[in-house]
Order: sequence, then C-alpha cells, then structure tokens
Amino acid sequence: MLNEQASIEKLRWIMTKLRDPLTGCPWDLKQDFASITSHTLEEAYEVVDAIEQGDFVELEKELGDLLFQVIFYSQLGQEQQYFNFDSVIAAICEKLIRRHPHVFAQANLQTDEQIKANWENEKILEREQKNKQHLGSHNNLSILADIPKNLPALSQAAKIQQRCAHVGFDWDNKYDVFAKIEEEVQEVKEELEADTINEKALAEELGDLMFAVVNLCRHAKQDPETLLRQANKKFTKRFNGVEEQVATSGKSFTAHDLAELENYWQNVKIQEKKV
Repeated sequence: MLNEQASIEKLRWIMTKLRDPLTGCPWDLKQDFASITSHTLEEAYEVVDAIEQGDFVELEKELGDLLFQVIFYSQLGQEQQYFNFDSVIAAICEKLIRRHPHVFAQANLQTDEQIKANWENEKILEREQKNKQHLGSHNNLSILADIPKNLPALSQAAKIQQRCAHVGFDWDNKYDVFAKIEEEVQEVKEELEADTINEKALAEELGDLMFAVVNLCRHAKQDPETLLRQANKKFTKRFNGVEEQVATSGKSFTAHDLAELENYWQNVKIQEKKV
C-alpha cells in the first residue's frame, strides 16, 4: 500500500498505521475526539483563508489537511465501535439526497427561498426524530438545541436568528430591524452617559446591539461573519498604508497627532479609488 497511487483507501491505511498500538506515532496514539477539535477548527479556517487569498495551490493542501481530520475522527469512531468512515459516507449521502428532493425526486422547488425552506423543514424533522430517540416522546428538543456552541459568535447569532425566523419569530421587515438597532444604540448611550458606569449592564447592552446588527445582516441576505472578515481585511490594508506613510515621514507613529494620521488614512482611501 505504501507504494500505491494516492487514494482515499491509501489515506485510510496511513491513518491505521499512525494509530497502530505497537508501531504507530506516539502523538497520534495520544489523541482522542476532544483533543483534535482545535486542530479541526484551525484547518477549517486555513481553508477559508486560502480561498479569500485566492491561493488555490495552498487551498489544495489545506483541503487535504481538513480531509485528514475527517479520516482521524472516523478512525477513532471505528476503534470505539461508534461509527466508521463508510458509515460517515453513507450518512451524508442519505442526507444530501433527502434534503434535495428537487434534484433526486419529483419535488418542484424553484426559488432559493423554497429550497432553503425545504432544507430547514428537513432539519426540523431530523430534530424531532432525534428527540424521540434520545429524550423520549414526552420531551421537546429546542429548535436551537443543535446549533454548535463553538461556532464564531457572529455565525452563531445568525444561525439562532435563522432558526427562529423559520418558525415565524422574526421582524416583519428591515425597518423594524432598524428601529431595534436604534433602540439598542440609545440603551448603550444611556449606559455610557451614566454617572457611574455599570460594566455588566454596558456589556449586556453592547451585546444586544451586536445581535441586532447581525439581524440586519440576515435581513439583507448577507453573512455577518464574512462581512466582518472583509471589513477586518479592508481596515488592515488601509492601516498598512498609513504605516507606510508614517515610515516615510521621518517621525515615529506616536509622534503624530490624530489629525495627521487621519490625513494619511484619507490619502490611502484616495489611492484606492484610483486603482
């Protein structure tokens, strides 16, 4: 197998060798489900970063790293007789076919809204089935129960709002969302202008404001996590431009006043428009 052409079977064989109790890698043998989750998150972010950078040579490598995480979990599942790679594949095949009846069956789903609604309805049925299997028929599993706790906070907020909206708990239009944001801004302002600032209350109001802004992103059909990542990237690029002007000014960064730095910032924005 060592000299055979690369394939998914060869990758699975490599994994079994790494986990061999007698001849395997000491580091790999120490790992369990919990210990490699941080590596999984890191690999997923590196995939996203390669895509955002347009680096498809790097993306090829990062996708391999992410695939290996699936292989690793599958090996652990097989060792503990929970599941194996084949059952993982079977599960995703069944789910994708069932959730796309407009492709694999005769369902007439034409618009994105219809397709998304069907997807959410299927997930509701899955949660109900899980409820019957694990909690018994007399208990109800929340529609928010299976939202991953380790999602980035912006993505988690959007997912929570999406689930609630699907069952009708949502603002009717964007103007109601704007009104809610204005309400939250006022509450933050009141906390900041208090004679004695209540840090706990301020933190809560700031969180409410951020949650409301995420809601506006969702109503605008935009992903808040992607938007903030793009904003971070834009700010970093512009700030790098400010740093370049500081470097050629003959003065240190801290020797500049805010007006000078703002002028550099505006220069960067002007140069952007010329490109």
